[in-house]
Amino acid sequence: MTVVKKNYHHGDLKGTLEDAAVEILREVGVNGLSMRKLADRVGVSRSAPYHHFEDKKALLNAIAHRGFILQGMAIDAQEPEAGSSFREQVKSFVHAYVTWAVEHPEYYDLMFGREVWQENNPPDEFAQESRGYFRRYVARVERWQDSGDISRDLSALRFAQVSWSSLHGISRLLIDGIYVDKKAQTAICDAAANIFFKA
Repeated sequence: MTVVKKNYHHGDLKGTLEDAAVEILREVGVNGLSMRKLADRVGVSRSAPYHHFEDKKALLNAIAHRGFILQGMAIDAQEPEAGSSFREQVKSFVHAYVTWAVEHPEYYDLMFGREVWQENNPPDEFAQESRGYFRRYVARVERWQDSGDISRDLSALRFAQVSWSSLHGISRLLIDGIYVDKKAQTAICDAAANIFFKA
């Protein structure tokens, strides 16, 4: 078990707590995470985490919020060079999305999980980031329509909803072990991208 030493810099405890919480989530899941266990992992007093997070739910919201930012950065980092073909852009997006989700299930589970969304009242900062994340994808679809690669007869919003749902389904099936052959991930992503090409 990894132990986060008491080596954080002044003012950086919040980030250290989030990092440690992600480690615990990866090891034992949401039910195994507690504020007490988190404090022990970091090596601070049992009350210290509450100076940054009101409770466990607030901590989970913060991790999910971070997840949207990190996945968005990962997708942007894989963006093909300007002038690349629609095929290259879609293939890059599909692979980047699914790969990040599968490699970071501790984030992805919270980003789209009931722990954050079941009350349908996520914190404003989280709601803005998650909805902005989707709006950026709709804007991406609109650019593909502007370039003539996706028919304008399709609603950009509906296309984004259906295609994103497909990527989410693929990601969940891989994370949950329904698709047990990880080697098939590339082929599955290629097939999904090929379907989008024909829009």
